[in-house]
Amino acid sequence: MLPSASLSSSMHGNGVLNSRDAARHTAGAKRYKYLRRLFRFRQMDFEFAAWQMLYLFTSPQRVYRNFHYRKQTKDQWARDDPAFLVLLSIWLCVSTIGFGFVLDMGFFETIKLLLWVVFIDCVGVGLLISTLMWFISNKYLVKRQSRDYDVEWGYAFDVHLNAFYPLLVILHFIQLFFINHVILTDTFIGYLVGNTLWLIAVGYYIYVTFLGYSALPFLKNTVILLYPFAPLMVLYGLSLALGWNFTHTLCSFYKYRVK
Repeated sequence: MLPSASLSSSMHGNGVLNSRDAARHTAGAKRYKYLRRLFRFRQMDFEFAAWQMLYLFTSPQRVYRNFHYRKQTKDQWARDDPAFLVLLSIWLCVSTIGFGFVLDMGFFETIKLLLWVVFIDCVGVGLLISTLMWFISNKYLVKRQSRDYDVEWGYAFDVHLNAFYPLLVILHFIQLFFINHVILTDTFIGYLVGNTLWLIAVGYYIYVTFLGYSALPFLKNTVILLYPFAPLMVLYGLSLALGWNFTHTLCSFYKYRVK
């Protein structure tokens, strides 16, 4: 997933790997260790992963302070324990099944929706966003005096997972309790409630993403990651003025997927 740097080009004059190329040199070993632990549940710290999920809602800065601690103790920013990913996957599966139930889908339709959401919306889109942010941050946000450092692709993926979790809980869990009796009633209150939940969810995603990259001391101008708040607010205002119900669009899209 990460591009490799040649060993010969990664040497200083004294034959020692600099910090940036050393990180790249060991990226394969780190990925192998992570993937190997993915199937060893007894080695995962689910209690700590659950703690992170809680604080992503209440105090996301504390989560990223733990990433600093990992860098100091294990010399990597990205998670080395897949417990968070496993719990997120469980949340995703349960909430999608709940969505299928609320939308009155049959068994096979719900399974089809689950496969779409897991492998396209979560994995596919997640890999795309993580790779895009990894490229942009390394290309444009690294300080000139910190060119020996780079953003790990695994860390970019972790930032996406951190930001995706609150969005998932708001739109795929909390929203379920309001869909049929409030949000899809074709009233102003309906799309006000629904679109406000979307505003909060996407706002969380933007803010947690910003915190993730601003936590890296070798990046600059990370405040630009907050700029999407402006078009988000404009879109929210327009949706209320035009009567555009985001959740109604999502539900129609989900039903179209499973036809």
